[in-house]
Amino acid sequence: MKTVGIIGGIGPESTLEYYKFIIEAYRRIKADGSYPPILINSVDLQKMIAMMEANQLASVADYLVVELEKLARAGADFGLLASNTPHIVFEEVDRRSPLPLISIVEATCDAAKSLGLKKVGLLGTRFTMQADFYPRVFSRSGIEVVVPSLTEQAYIHEKYMGELLAGIILPETRAGLLAIVGRLHDKEAVEGLILGGTELPLILRDAEPAGVRFLDTTQIHVNAIVAELLS
Repeated sequence: MKTVGIIGGIGPESTLEYYKFIIEAYRRIKADGSYPPILINSVDLQKMIAMMEANQLASVADYLVVELEKLARAGADFGLLASNTPHIVFEEVDRRSPLPLISIVEATCDAAKSLGLKKVGLLGTRFTMQADFYPRVFSRSGIEVVVPSLTEQAYIHEKYMGELLAGIILPETRAGLLAIVGRLHDKEAVEGLILGGTELPLILRDAEPAGVRFLDTTQIHVNAIVAELLS
């Protein structure tokens, strides 16, 4: 049995979901009462945010590689970043990682392809919405990625950083996010929506509006992780 190594803590709430969902998905497949071997390295969220705010992407990559090395020394066979935003530097980290990594972006692109989606919206942190790592990967499969307006991005980022990362779930924030989804559907004709922040499913998982397929990046990533655990 392989051991999975998780870079967590970015943020803590979604890391808890990863742990729970990996176990649940594993035990749905393996009905022998066993549990999957999981290592979690919970890194400093504020340190990561500070580097992202300062656009110190080389430092972000260095930081993540060091933390992956800790997981390798602890016995992990493969690893992952339990967050969308750090995938801004995924290619560099993957190149230097001592462990093979499972990309949340690649896994989500595979899910979108399987649903036959051709145009999807993207919600996440400002870093994620303004970066090219989702559009770049999805374009290889002929899928267009649309982001909200700059005003909407500012709203999403504020709520994400100020509420969701702290586990604060407010009905008015949910309504505000769904209004943005509605505009993307009506004005941009998106067929699907990437929940491109692993805290977004906490507030939107059961709110999928008519005509828009939600791509829950946490659950999609978990399914890819469990497949690798059992391979």
